[in-house]
Amino acid sequence: MFRRQQTSIRRLLFGIAAAGLTAVAGPVLLKNLAQGAPAAAPTGDWLVEKRYAIIRIVDCNGRLWGVVSWQVRANVDSHNPDPAKRSRPTLGMPILLGMKPSDEPNKWEGDIYNSQDGKTYDANISLSAPDTLRVEGCVLGFLCGGEDWTRVTAQSAPMLPKGAPAPSNGPTTAESQQICTGLVGMTGGAHQGRLI
Repeated sequence: MFRRQQTSIRRLLFGIAAAGLTAVAGPVLLKNLAQGAPAAAPTGDWLVEKRYAIIRIVDCNGRLWGVVSWQVRANVDSHNPDPAKRSRPTLGMPILLGMKPSDEPNKWEGDIYNSQDGKTYDANISLSAPDTLRVEGCVLGFLCGGEDWTRVTAQSAPMLPKGAPAPSNGPTTAESQQICTGLVGMTGGAHQGRLI
C-alpha cells in the first residue's frame, strides 16, 4: 500500500512539474525533451572567425551541411584538385559536408572543404555556447586546428562586416529544402556541388 502511495505521489509531482513546465516553456520544449533533442542546434547562419564569409548550416535528413551564403568579395575555387572546377564561384559552395551527430552531446562529425588549399579534411563541429560554433579540421586524425564561428543574430549585428546581410531567423524551410535538394547524390567525402 505504501509503495502505491509513493508511486501516486511521484506521478502527481511529475504531473504538476510537467504542467508548470508546459505553462512556462511551452509544448515545443516538452516535445524536444521527450525526443531527447539537444538544447540547441547549429543550424542557421554563422559568421566565420575572420569575418569574410557567412556559412548557412542546414539539416538534410539528419546530416548537417554548410554552404557559403555570403562573402566579403567574390572568389572562385581556384585550388580545387579538379581543374574543371577551378573557375566555379565559392558563393553557394558546400564546405561543411555530411556532418552527423557524434557520441558526444552537441557535437557533429564529417568533412570540411577548404577552398584556400583545395583539400577536404576530417572535421567536427560543436556548440561551445548557443551562439558559438567550434569548427575543427584534422589531418592524419590527430593534427587538428580550428576556429570559433559566431551565430548571426540581432545581437551580433554590430560585428557584421559592411555589406553583410541583415540577421534573420536563419534559413526558411523552403531555403533549407533548396539547399538539401542541391546536395542530392553528394557523399560526405565528395566535394563536387555548387548550391544556391
